[in-house]
Amino acid sequence: MPADAERPAPHAAVETAKQFLSTFKTPGLILAAVSGGSDSKGLLLALHEAITHCGFSAFSLSACTVDHALRPESADEACAVAAFCAERGVPHVVRQWHGEKPAAGIQAAARSARYGLLADTAQGMAALCIVTAHTADDQTETIAMRQGRSEPDAPGLAGMADGVLVDRRAWVLRPFLRLRKADIRDYLTARGEGWFDDPSNTNPRFERVRVRQALSEDVGSAADLHAAAGEARRRSSEHVAGLLAWQVNVFEGLVARLDPVLAANMADPDCKRAILSIAAVIGGRQHLSGRETAARLAVFLASDEGGRMTAGRVVFDRRRSGLYLYREARNLPEIAVQPGRKAVWDGRFVVTNDGREPIVVRAGGETAQLHARLIAAGLPEPVAKRAVKSGLTCTNTAQLNDRPAAAAPLLPSPRIETSIGLYDTFLPCFDLMMANSIAALFGRDRYLAPPVHDVLTEKTAWA
Repeated sequence: MPADAERPAPHAAVETAKQFLSTFKTPGLILAAVSGGSDSKGLLLALHEAITHCGFSAFSLSACTVDHALRPESADEACAVAAFCAERGVPHVVRQWHGEKPAAGIQAAARSARYGLLADTAQGMAALCIVTAHTADDQTETIAMRQGRSEPDAPGLAGMADGVLVDRRAWVLRPFLRLRKADIRDYLTARGEGWFDDPSNTNPRFERVRVRQALSEDVGSAADLHAAAGEARRRSSEHVAGLLAWQVNVFEGLVARLDPVLAANMADPDCKRAILSIAAVIGGRQHLSGRETAARLAVFLASDEGGRMTAGRVVFDRRRSGLYLYREARNLPEIAVQPGRKAVWDGRFVVTNDGREPIVVRAGGETAQLHARLIAAGLPEPVAKRAVKSGLTCTNTAQLNDRPAAAAPLLPSPRIETSIGLYDTFLPCFDLMMANSIAALFGRDRYLAPPVHDVLTEKTAWA
């Protein structure tokens, strides 16, 4: 019997999987996140079919099920997924979310835990990427939820990106983002496969479920709107990357100087985004300032007079030479970092302790030396004087216990780099150029490039 006689009939899900595999720069291992629901099971089956029967044999496939341990039956469902994978020769692992579960915000906490466990697994097996089965229906719901709490031109209205970098170490790609849930279920039915239905998907306690129940079925037009909004967000990010590269300077990771032309143009959405993004990093925040804060800042910057304004933990110090941003010297924390561990101090700096003793990180330190470097870099003396107060110092426990310097153990200098809270946990591919521009300003390496071809994200970032 010819080999083609055993090839299953073509289906939109498999065609989508084939198109996805054709975008990779090089073939390799793909890790599929599979819960046992229709979407993830359909994705795994479609990828397996494309690899096995459609000329993509250079790829290999593994699967991971994250058991959140929130329902008694979740362990049995993970075992059923393992059996499904075993029948097709797909390696499968289960990762469980251990520890106490929060009483509030359970879905957000579960999402964070899930992506962390998936990233660990992908990194451990050197996978090219993680794939998840978000659909056009999921996209419609996401955009609808964001519309209810966002400004009309908010970047988040682009919806979910085709790809997201998690924890700076693993790309999560979404091949089915333009495919409807009904199409995936039709595919599974045609292949004689069933699926699990998670009861939380119909629980009106959760916002997504309430939105889903209120939405119409016009997913196609929503997908078109997403594509347009996503393209607009990419163009915005590219423009912002250029603004940051040419009109912003950063000193010691503590002070940013913005060109007066940029500072005076908050009415332009991309200029506003550039200003607020730098302010978020200087202030150690994971999100841009809200609309009320942005409006106050716009009024302040529209004035021809100099002066200072504080917003989002950041001092906006306006002078003839530019707009200076630095962290206000209030509520600066003190944290301990154990040997071999790392921690984020004040949301602004990642401190890695490579020594053998705990270190304490707090504000202060080599104030005179730091002040001198800022002055030498051309900063106004009052700006340098205020900015150094928000710098950090690292001290080992021997020094804290007042042991003589000669008796104190030699402390390796901890590794310190700027934390970019906007993007270090989740970086949508829309914003890759902009994120790389911010990273360059703060002396950071570029973010990990996605494993697939993309003309816009492959452009040379402004640096």
